[in-house]
Amino acid sequence: MIELKWSSLKETRPSEYVVRFVFGGACTVLAGLVAKRYGPSVGGLFLAFPAIFPSGASLIESHEKKRKAKMGLDGTLRGRVAASVDAAGAALGCIALAVFALILWKGLPTYNAYAVISGATLAWTCIATILWAVRRRREFHRLA
Repeated sequence: MIELKWSSLKETRPSEYVVRFVFGGACTVLAGLVAKRYGPSVGGLFLAFPAIFPSGASLIESHEKKRKAKMGLDGTLRGRVAASVDAAGAALGCIALAVFALILWKGLPTYNAYAVISGATLAWTCIATILWAVRRRREFHRLA
């Protein structure tokens, strides 16, 4: 279930935010260097790299393990499962992102940039929401 847990902000150390920021920034710089050397279409492929996800998945696993350790349990499996659920969500988001990019690619040369970006954002939101609902429904029926 999607929820906002303010308490998880307390669990994240400042150094973990720094890792995400540095890793994401490094990926962006690398994409810029590749684009400068090989052109924007090749650079765009590198810009699509999920800059925050790898560090985020490892932090999710780490937090789950620590949470279970406080209860005197081994949280290795729970941490891996939590990270894999996050990866499933990221995969669905990537499908929606591909639609977003396709709309921009086809629409920007012809139409107003603000209209195309707005339409692409709306399409991304709708597709991501639909995919999430379908996955949730399938998971519910699988467990029932």
